[in-house]
Amino acid sequence: MPHLTTHVLDAASGTPARGIGLALSTVAGEPVATGATDADGRAGLGPELLSPGDYTLRFDTGAHFAAAGVPSFYPFVSVTFTVADDRHLHVPILLSPFAYSTYRGS
Repeated sequence: MPHLTTHVLDAASGTPARGIGLALSTVAGEPVATGATDADGRAGLGPELLSPGDYTLRFDTGAHFAAAGVPSFYPFVSVTFTVADDRHLHVPILLSPFAYSTYRGS
């Protein structure tokens, strides 16, 4: 299992956000991994273990809403976080066309 997982829930429709493009990089912009959410809105990215440091996970949210014909404010959401140890990281987002929230999951 990758060190990092995510889950995207479309809070406006109450359904998983399938096909959200994902890009994991260091804060210096060095690419680490790319992917997309599955039918359940979930994805695993990166290696088995990320080195300690700061990373950014970018969610391409605008395309999700555009495909559904829903106007939205955020073309993408970037979440920057620190890896301090080897514990599993789960970075979910609750998404709507005009808002989002995130937290450190387990």
